[in-house]
Amino acid sequence: MAFKIVISDKEKSVQMEVDPSESRGLVGLRIGDEFEGSIIGLEGYKLKITGGSDKNGFPMKRTIPGARRVRSLVSGGVGYKPARKGERRRKTFRGNTVSDDIVQINTVVIEKGEKPLEELIGAQEE
Repeated sequence: MAFKIVISDKEKSVQMEVDPSESRGLVGLRIGDEFEGSIIGLEGYKLKITGGSDKNGFPMKRTIPGARRVRSLVSGGVGYKPARKGERRRKTFRGNTVSDDIVQINTVVIEKGEKPLEELIGAQEE
């Protein structure tokens, strides 16, 4: 399955789709892991995984190990914003490991390459 990768830089965010053949290097990485951008066609860039969501829209959560789906009682944080103080709710989250069920991966740029992101992503789309 192809991943949608959202790449955030200080100025803006860009989104790109990665072919299944290129995305094999991402499976097994966790939130907080850094990887070389050359895996997804961004030469010279280094990216850090900050989150994502699975095929049903459930967000990844750093504190849940593995690639499993869990229903957790939360009082705020990723995936839930309480309406009143002290309110808690049981929500479903995906673990912190990238698997085949993940559809979107959120990343942030750690090291920039020589060419700007827009130029590299534009070249891939053509």
